[in-house]
Parts: sequence; structure tokens; C-alpha cells
Amino acid sequence: MSKRVFSGIQPTGSIHVGNYLGAIRNWVQLQDEYECLFCMVDYHAITVNYDPDGLEQRVLDATATNIAAGLDPDKAIIFLQSLVPEHTELTWLLTCITSIGALERMTQFKDKAARQQQIFAGLMNYPILMAADILLYKAEFVPVGDDQLQHLELARELARRFNGTFEDYFPEPKPLLTSGARIMGLNDPTAKMSKSIEGSYIALAEEDDSIRQKIRRAVTDPGPQGGEMGPGVRNLFTLLEGFADESIVEQFRRDYADQKLRYSDLKSVLADAIVEGLTPIREKRAELLAKPEDLKEILYDGSKKARKIAKVTMEEVRDIMGFRLPIK
Repeated sequence: MSKRVFSGIQPTGSIHVGNYLGAIRNWVQLQDEYECLFCMVDYHAITVNYDPDGLEQRVLDATATNIAAGLDPDKAIIFLQSLVPEHTELTWLLTCITSIGALERMTQFKDKAARQQQIFAGLMNYPILMAADILLYKAEFVPVGDDQLQHLELARELARRFNGTFEDYFPEPKPLLTSGARIMGLNDPTAKMSKSIEGSYIALAEEDDSIRQKIRRAVTDPGPQGGEMGPGVRNLFTLLEGFADESIVEQFRRDYADQKLRYSDLKSVLADAIVEGLTPIREKRAELLAKPEDLKEILYDGSKKARKIAKVTMEEVRDIMGFRLPIK
């Protein structure tokens, strides 16, 4: 039997080329090698202020975009977190064995809390829900970037604590460090590309003219700096590697080394390559969104499959923890 992989996809904001090159393309490969569960984690999306009326559409948009980018409901289980109530049940049980200190040390919590006037418990407890998402399916592997390793380590710690406190039950999930590039912001190449900062990102659904305009405006820098590329040009080359043929990338690298590179030429070719790469994704996404009931059916079907696994886990966890009156 194939080993199991779990990953959560948060339905907030636009899915951009940083998400695509850094994560989604890896997931597409993984679904041919492992038993994969890809969860639209809508409970994670409410730890900050949000519009309830727009939540369903954001879920459908994230589902359509990821499928258009290559996730296949026939190869992987694609489902919605809120349709599997076992996620929140396991979260509470794990909360009861989680120290507050461990949550307060989370870097993402400290960063986000520093930007908010009022801090809600959901923001602090977010990593416990993430741990429950993973452990509920006894996932052996979780594809993550290096910025998410701290959260995954908490899931591993909670698995160990549960096993040591009660009974050896949960496997410790291992990271599958994504091989995709770390894409930086077009307007600030020292910071990771962010969907919350206008001008930083290119969405997978972006129109051609907008893509070209954003690439034209992308920050560059004044040539070789101590023998190394500056962050702006290095980011453009990283994007070129993600979308263009290797021969094109190598030609521009030679031009750069020979100090013959014109940034206008690099940006023009890069924009063409991104447009060519994203056009079929954008068109497929539009086709899927035009049939929202079909998207909902994919999520309902996937959620039934996921819940079949989750119910078995929770029956066993309840028994281990002493909750032995069966639910009728």
C-alpha cells in the first residue's frame, strides 16, 4: 500500500505563481507516487477577520485553481475540512495535551499577533488544528516549505506526547521538503511573494496584460554585486527557470555573466513564458468555476472518502483515551 501524504490548502486570497512553483507542482507529482489527501482548510481561514458571505466562493475558487493546475480528483482525495467534523474533535483532544508555551513560541503566531490589535485564541491554536489535520489520517509525509517546519514539528511533538501518555498510536509525520523554488515579491525581492500585498504577486488567474505589466515593473538591481546576482534579478531568473526552457535560461545566464544582459529583454521573455504557462490554467479554472455544482460534488465525494478514514481514527482514539460509550 502506498504511503500517505497530507497537505492543507487555505482558501484565502489569490493562488499565485509562488504557490504554484513552490508547492502545487510538487503535489501534482506526489499524487502519482503516494496516497494523497489535499484538504481545503476552511477552518484555518477564519483565524483572522473574514467575510462569511464570500467563504464558499473562496473555497470553490481554491478548488478550481488547484485542479486546473494539475490536482486530479481521480488520483487524490480532494476534500473540505468543515465537512469532516472529526478534524475539530481531534483538535480539542490534542489541545488538552498541548502546552501554552509551545504555542507562544510559534514564529508565525508572534508575527501575526504583532500586527493585530486584538488576538483571538484561534490564531494561537491554529497549529493544533494543523496537527489534527495531519494526525487524523496518520499521514507519513507532509510536503512543506522550510517556513512551515516549526508547525510540522509541533505535530510530531503531539504525536509523541499522545503515544507516551496513552498508547503508541500515531506515526510521527515526516516533512517532504518541496523542491520548488522560493519565489520572492516582485516589488520587494527580499520578502516572500505574498497574496496580501498588491504588486508582490502574479495570480494563476491573472490576465496577460496584467502579467506583462507586473513583470515590467518588477524590481531589478544594478548588475553583478561582488560576483553575485542581486535579489531582484535572482528572483527574475528563478521565475524564468520555472516557466522557460533550460536553453533560454542558460543564454540569459551567459549574457548576465558577460555583462551583456538587458533587463528589458529578460523581462519580455519572462513575461511571455509566464503567459504561456498560465493561460491553460486560467482557462481550465474558468471552465470549472462555470460549473460550481460539479466542484461541490468533487468536495462532497472527497469528503466522504476522507471521513471514512477519519471516523476509524477517532473511534480508536476515543477508546484509547477512555471515551468508550459508542456514538449511536
